[in-house]
Amino acid sequence: MGFEISKELLENISLFVENKNDNALSDLFSEMHYADITEILDELTFDEAIYIIKLLDSETTSDVLSELDEDISSKILENLSAKEIAEEVAELDTDDAVDLLGELPEERKENVIAQLEDEELVADIQELLNYEDDTAGGLMAKELVKVYETWTVAGCLRKIRAQAKNVTRVHSIYVVDKKDRLVGRLSLKDLIIAKSDQKIADIAKSKVDSVNVNLDDEEVAKIMAKYDLEAVPVIDDNQVLVGRITIDDIVDVLKEEADKDYQMAAGLTQDVDSDDSIFHLTKARIPWLFLGLVGGIGAFLIMEGFQDSFKENAVLFFFTPLIAAMAGNVGVQSSAIIVQGLANDDVKGSINNRLIKEMLLAALNGLILALFLFGFIWLYNGEIQKSLAISVSLIVVIIVAGLIGTFIPLFLNKRGIDPAIATGPFITTSNDIFGILIYFYIAQLILSM
Repeated sequence: MGFEISKELLENISLFVENKNDNALSDLFSEMHYADITEILDELTFDEAIYIIKLLDSETTSDVLSELDEDISSKILENLSAKEIAEEVAELDTDDAVDLLGELPEERKENVIAQLEDEELVADIQELLNYEDDTAGGLMAKELVKVYETWTVAGCLRKIRAQAKNVTRVHSIYVVDKKDRLVGRLSLKDLIIAKSDQKIADIAKSKVDSVNVNLDDEEVAKIMAKYDLEAVPVIDDNQVLVGRITIDDIVDVLKEEADKDYQMAAGLTQDVDSDDSIFHLTKARIPWLFLGLVGGIGAFLIMEGFQDSFKENAVLFFFTPLIAAMAGNVGVQSSAIIVQGLANDDVKGSINNRLIKEMLLAALNGLILALFLFGFIWLYNGEIQKSLAISVSLIVVIIVAGLIGTFIPLFLNKRGIDPAIATGPFITTSNDIFGILIYFYIAQLILSM
């Protein structure tokens, strides 16, 4: 059962902070997981959160700061001295340490690094800071266990004990040659059952999945998902082992990408959250809202061109919202499936084959819905010709909407543009316009208006 934050718990914590009851707070948080502490701090006032942060031990504080929302952690860091931040950084793995430092202004970041006493840690952090955030280098940690292929099993075990002290979890033991180039990997099982005088080269597995330090983080996520990896070694252009990426970092990448795609599908052009300023939120929303406005104007102009038809067949007007809504819904459904498939690298084959499949699927769905609509309109007004005109229009509109919803994400992906922008307002607006145009044009042909 997951941890739950009760109103009573928050009230007690606030009371302890107000009375500066440090012993009670220490007892409360001592057995609590840092992820649960993070949730609690999100619910407290800023002053209360600062008080608790300074009360926690360095290891817990560093974990909490790495889990907190970026805006909140930035505010907390502003209230900590460079020395206090350095103490927290020293407790983190290098990848998390770099993420934490990345929230600081450049001058303050340098002051914090200057407070670090471990020269090797400083060198590792400065190396990682040189990589772009959205690359394997920006994700990786320097902590890993590596052995040389020329070592014996007995010598290897002694070296591993020393290295493992700095590694939170040992997923694999990486084997390198004398130039530190990755040549294989070892499992702990293979190492334990091997004879003490055997060479590492004799028991190492030469096949090892790795990623280049400059590879895009989304591609790293796909590789780890495809091969079901808990960790993957990172190499440079010379095959030198420079770090490793663990699954927890990839989960963060996937979450960020999902959040970005969700916002783009909803019509937000920038990464925003509910706490951002009104001006920032407006900048993110207005472009797609403007597109919707333009689409509405386009639909108005189309309908104005058929105003004479309304006078003779007023029933067409009342079914306009239905046709527009069906076009938008079908387009979004089609594009959402394609975007999801592209994200998971499941979309194979040519665009033509995809379009043909979507056309057949849309035709079947359109036929089923059109038969139902035909029966309703016929029973409602008893005019077969008008019922036929609206129903046939619905079939064609659904087919066209499905093709547009399929083609646009595939086209954008081929051009190197994130296909997520194809969903939501973009597809809905374009299909509304085409849907209404097709609707009135086919109705005109059938009714000879």
